[in-house]
Amino acid sequence: MSTTKKRIKPKHPYIERRQGVCGGGGEPVIAGTRISVGLIVEMEMAGHSVDEMVALYPHITHAQIYDALSHYYDHKEEIERMMDENKEVYWMEKTKGENWRK
Repeated sequence: MSTTKKRIKPKHPYIERRQGVCGGGGEPVIAGTRISVGLIVEMEMAGHSVDEMVALYPHITHAQIYDALSHYYDHKEEIERMMDENKEVYWMEKTKGENWRK
């Protein structure tokens, strides 16, 4: 009898990918919203509790936030790459046209 565990592909019922939402590249978001998994992760890393997140975004539930965090841990490398890319794009857009050499 084999003792090898079969890896089960996790399902995240509250997470979807839609083109044109949150950067346009199919970033994972809480279904039916524009709230990205990356935003939830950044808020959690900044010390916000799930209760605080629900208070800030009353149209989402605790289960949706926990599913977003679970999705992050199942796809950590990909989500962190997206978070880094979004920061770079944000600052490039924010500083477009500004001349830093004076």
